[in-house]
Amino acid sequence: MAQSNRDGFTSTFGVLVATLGSAVGLGNIWKFPFLTGVNGGAGFLLVYLAATMLVGLPLMIAETMLGRTARANAVTAFETLAPRGKAGWKCIGWMGALASLLILAFYSEVAGWVYAYIVKAATGTIATTDPKVAAQTFGAMVSDPVSALAWQWVVLAVTGSIIMLGVAKGIEAVTRKLVPLLFILLLVLCARSLTLPGASQGLTFLFQPDFAKITPVVVLTALGLAFFKLSLGMGTMLTYGSYFRDNQDIPVTTTRVMLADLSVSLLAGIAIFPAVFAFGFEPAAGPSLVFMIIPAVFTSMPGGRLFMTIFFALTAIASIGAMLSLLEVPVAILAERYKMSRKGASLATILAVALFGVPAALSQSLAAKITLFGLNTFDLFDFLSSNILMPVGGILICLFVGWVYGLPNLERRLSNEGQLANRALIRVIFILVRYVAPAAIAIILLNGLKLI
Repeated sequence: MAQSNRDGFTSTFGVLVATLGSAVGLGNIWKFPFLTGVNGGAGFLLVYLAATMLVGLPLMIAETMLGRTARANAVTAFETLAPRGKAGWKCIGWMGALASLLILAFYSEVAGWVYAYIVKAATGTIATTDPKVAAQTFGAMVSDPVSALAWQWVVLAVTGSIIMLGVAKGIEAVTRKLVPLLFILLLVLCARSLTLPGASQGLTFLFQPDFAKITPVVVLTALGLAFFKLSLGMGTMLTYGSYFRDNQDIPVTTTRVMLADLSVSLLAGIAIFPAVFAFGFEPAAGPSLVFMIIPAVFTSMPGGRLFMTIFFALTAIASIGAMLSLLEVPVAILAERYKMSRKGASLATILAVALFGVPAALSQSLAAKITLFGLNTFDLFDFLSSNILMPVGGILICLFVGWVYGLPNLERRLSNEGQLANRALIRVIFILVRYVAPAAIAIILLNGLKLI
């Protein structure tokens, strides 16, 4: 049942930048370009785009549609839309809320490292051309429990203060400023990187197709990236969809978000890898290696301190949009289901994340010896959310839309009650959500569990 007094996005541009802010994250800045480079360049991009069109985008459309139809949080949405007597579907919303909390627990720690490195870059304390020295500096920071917790709490304070302001005055207002700034900073870095001698080698790394590298493992990598990259299966798109305007063209908007998200990733690659190759460094993946190689790369170029500061600033901006969408999932549940004020729900969520975040933040120091199934707390939270909760949530959403909600309802909602002439497209989306996407996500789940 729609709630007329709910907060929501106020413009088409607001919808676009807020949703894009959710999809763009730390992975865009390093992981995506790296995976593209080592898995066949342009060939991998083609596989990724195919996987996105067949799996990621249809599920994003379906999840957003459920949110706008129900005009409710991730739990209440399934209660509202499920047939009478089948309220068990609301477990999808609860799984999404749990996944959001677990991701925030370790993601806020990584964002804290980024915030710390803005200061370090600006003051020149990480100005070194030796990746080994940079690695020692990074290791000293993450192994310091006071520093690890302090920067995580700074991140939570920043994002918490924004989420308290609401959807229009908080999420939309901030992302309207930050997302364009993100593109501007990326373009500045791209312009500088492309002027470096030997920059063409970095572009070759990214864009020269090597179809011989496209193996079944590469296809699985692209498939998983297409699912995880768009923030699916954890209630974020459903929650944001509940704030969409009634006349928003969901298939068009989500496609624009997907293409803009891809553009951010490719621009990041253009900004980073020409510089990496120009100064003779080896590209490497993983969030921690950003803090080991990037200082050496940018210190090697003229004006390196400025450009390194810009890099970590744009990385921080990328983290804010993603964290806001993750926070909004439990905040909306607490505010709507338990009648908490926006401020109270936001504070409760931030405190819960801070509590979960302590063992994740201390997993490199005081809690380093605390493991479960051979994983420290940081890696355990990542495994549970990324390898179990998100894929299972994605499969269940596909099953709900494809086998319970049905094609007639999907046609009505995605055509905006017949106002949009997109019936053929909706039928294609329905087939993909009903058959193709759940099978593909099941493969992602089995691969994540090391069963295939």
